[in-house]
Amino acid sequence: MSTRERVRELVDAPLTQRVVIAVILVNAVTLGCETSPDLVASHGWLLHAVDRAALAVFAVELAARLYGHGWRFFRDPWNCFDTVIVGIALLPTTGAFGVLRALRILRALRLISVIPSMRRVVSALLTAVPGMASIAALLVLILYVGAVIATKLFSAVAPDYFGDLGDSLFTLFQVMTGEAWSEVARAVMDEEPLAWIFFIGYIAVTTFTVLNLFIAVAVSAMESQMGREREDDGETARELLTEIRELRAEVRELRAAPAES
Repeated sequence: MSTRERVRELVDAPLTQRVVIAVILVNAVTLGCETSPDLVASHGWLLHAVDRAALAVFAVELAARLYGHGWRFFRDPWNCFDTVIVGIALLPTTGAFGVLRALRILRALRLISVIPSMRRVVSALLTAVPGMASIAALLVLILYVGAVIATKLFSAVAPDYFGDLGDSLFTLFQVMTGEAWSEVARAVMDEEPLAWIFFIGYIAVTTFTVLNLFIAVAVSAMESQMGREREDDGETARELLTEIRELRAEVRELRAAPAES
C-alpha cells in the first residue's frame, strides 16, 4: 500500500472524523467564550492557545486529505467548502482584515461537512432552492401589492405604520411573521373599524398559505433526497450480491475442475 493510500485511509477513518468533530465543538465553545470580557481577561491566553491549536488541526487535516485524495479532492463540493472555511481562518486578522476575526466562528459550520446527516439536509435544501425561489417571488409580489393598498388606505390614520411605501413594506413584513400584528391592526381599527378585513385576509394568504409552501417544498426535497439515497443503497447491494454469486460460481468451477480431470 502506498503512502498516499495510507494517508487517505487515515483521514477517512471514523475515528479521525470523530476527533475532528470534537475539535470543531471545542473550538466553537472557545470562540463563544471570547465574547465574554471577564473570561478574556482571566483566561484569554488559554482561549487563544486552544484557538490556535484547533486551527492547526484543521489545517493539517485538510492538507492530509488533499494529499490523500489528490486532485479528486476538489471534485467534492464539501471539500471545497472546508477549504474556504479554513482559508478564511488563516487570513491575517489585523489592520484592514480585523473584521475577519468575527468570521472565525464560521469554522463551526464544518460540522455540516463532517456529519453525514447534516450534509443530507443541506443537499436537500439546495435542491429545493429553485422551488423556493418561485415561492419567494410570489411572496414579494403579495407583499408589494399589500403595501401599496395599505399605504393608500391607512396612511392618514396610522402614519407611523403606513405613512409611505417603505413603512408599509416593513410593517406588513412584521405582520407576516406574526410579531405584534394585533397591535398594528388595533391601532388602525380604532380609526377604521373595517380594517380587520384587510389584515385577516393578508395574514391568511401570507402566513397560513405562502409561508407553509416553503415547508412543503423543503419536506418534498428531503423525501426525494432520501429516496435517491435508498435507491443508491439498493443498487450497491444488488451489485455486491451479483459479485458474490459470480465468485461462488468461480469457486464451484475450480472445485469441479480436479474431479473432472
